Amino acid sequence: MAARSVDSRGLFREATKAVLGSWPVLQIAVENGFGGSHSQEKAEWMVGAIDQYFSSNADLEQYEVEDSIMGMMNDEFDTIVEDGSQALVAQQLCVLFSQCRQGETAAVQAKIAQLAQKKYDVRAKVQEVTPSDDEEESSDDEEEAMDCENTPGSSSAASLSGALGPSSAPKKEEEPEDDGWTVVRRKKK
Repeated sequence: MAARSVDSRGLFREATKAVLGSWPVLQIAVENGFGGSHSQEKAEWMVGAIDQYFSSNADLEQYEVEDSIMGMMNDEFDTIVEDGSQALVAQQLCVLFSQCRQGETAAVQAKIAQLAQKKYDVRAKVQEVTPSDDEEESSDDEEEAMDCENTPGSSSAASLSGALGPSSAPKKEEEPEDDGWTVVRRKKK
């Protein structure tokens, strides 16, 4: 019985490694160094930590496993999983642990083989976007236009209209309405 327990624990550890190895979120975090220079070691540590979590806690619920995985991802990789995939990972781990405990080694080994085929290419592709000269000039013009807009009660608006002369001063752009709103009309050129 003790030998079977050791075998099933080793099999569950292998199954955990396969589940985490086929999880795109963790693979992206590892491949892109979200956990720093030791991302690969942290992923390997997660396998052992999950194995230990299952062996030291009886009758774990899926949400407990999910919370534990989410905590590890947040703490070790500074990653918050928002795609919902952690629920599937937790479910797979719970099912595989149950199968290992019941001695269903053939089913667990078949699942491990299936998961081994689901390796993803998860390297992030970095694209550098350089704006063209036209785009840079137009954005500068927009910023300048925003800086020069007249606002009621500002001293710069009064000095600006006085400096430009009487012909370019705005003529009755703002009209108060009955309900307290002020309608601002666009200048016609």
